[in-house]
Amino acid sequence: MRRFMGGEVDSPSRNIARLVDRLADEYIPNLDVMMIYRLDRFGRGGHHRPFNEAGMPGVRIMETNENYNRQHQDLRTENGIEYGDVIEGVDFDYARKLTALNVVTLASMAGAPPFPADVALEGAVRPSTTIKWQIRGDERETANLKAFKIYWRLTTDSQWQWSRTVGKDVRELTLENIVIDNYFFGVASVANDGLESPVVFPGPMGAFEAASPSE
Repeated sequence: MRRFMGGEVDSPSRNIARLVDRLADEYIPNLDVMMIYRLDRFGRGGHHRPFNEAGMPGVRIMETNENYNRQHQDLRTENGIEYGDVIEGVDFDYARKLTALNVVTLASMAGAPPFPADVALEGAVRPSTTIKWQIRGDERETANLKAFKIYWRLTTDSQWQWSRTVGKDVRELTLENIVIDNYFFGVASVANDGLESPVVFPGPMGAFEAASPSE
């Protein structure tokens, strides 16, 4: 299915990563997020791996450059070099930014309406693309729903490039003269205060309510 419809880099976990990247740009000054399409460091695993293996979306937020004199070392001094992870080696300002990014991401998802569900795409051999979706939950759960935001991007781009917002009662949108073959698409739900859910990719590869194990 991925071969025919895409979704290799649009699992729920990776669309959470795109949300993290966008929120960093909006809320955390001087912090650039790099999305890594791998479980973790090369040939290694991350703390989110057990969640992925259980079918739960998850990402790991961490520094990009490791200091191998500090990390994975016993405390010692050799040839004038101090080894080991000690409190003096912690950059607390950087740690504060990563903590803030975690908090902002969790707050954004907690404050967003339920994820769009049953997202589907139509448009093969047509000049336009139609995207459809549903929303699950009772009146209490969806009381915060203000709108939906349809996103699309070129298949070679990592982050969503374009979007269109529609009202909360809309369940289908046709994007005229946007050819399905050239883009990836998704839908997010939008709260009254503007907070958004992660984007949901069409089909079972992107579904949050039945996420398959994927890093």
